[in-house]
Amino acid sequence: MQGLLPSERRRALAFCVAFCLPSYRLFAKFATSTIMFSMKRILIVNGPNLNLLGVREPGIYGKCKFEDYLPELKRAFPEVELSYYQSNIEGELIDKMQEVGFTADGIVLNAGAYTHTSIALLDCIRAIESPVVEVHISNVHQREEFRHHSMISAGCRGVVCGFGLKSYKLAIEALTDDN
Repeated sequence: MQGLLPSERRRALAFCVAFCLPSYRLFAKFATSTIMFSMKRILIVNGPNLNLLGVREPGIYGKCKFEDYLPELKRAFPEVELSYYQSNIEGELIDKMQEVGFTADGIVLNAGAYTHTSIALLDCIRAIESPVVEVHISNVHQREEFRHHSMISAGCRGVVCGFGLKSYKLAIEALTDDN
């Protein structure tokens, strides 16, 4: 089962519990439902210009593309079903967050420059049920003055900034911590 994605491992294990262990049929219904619903589902949303990670200002944002970092995150959180979405368009970010914001266990949001301008994203975050953690790769408080204020923080569970791509890992840890 090592080569399978987390969701595939979960289904394979549920199948084995339900059909491969006939002496445990009474347990199968409980085990299957527990396995099917115990995996957390988290969406990572990146906003404008974050599709250029690894190319754009590597002194600030690093040299790694997010698509190259995502498998590392998935390995670090095998019990989490991680999905990823990126758009340069504010309305598409809102549409995606509304699409999953009532079923996902959390959203990690790096809204890029929209962080500092978008009341619409704040309204979306407040309208959905999934907790949102705001993420920034750089320490925005060490940068230009206009980056010191976030329009979306007031709706978020928390903010992680300044730890490079590790900021995403810290946000996922916060969303998966059951304490």
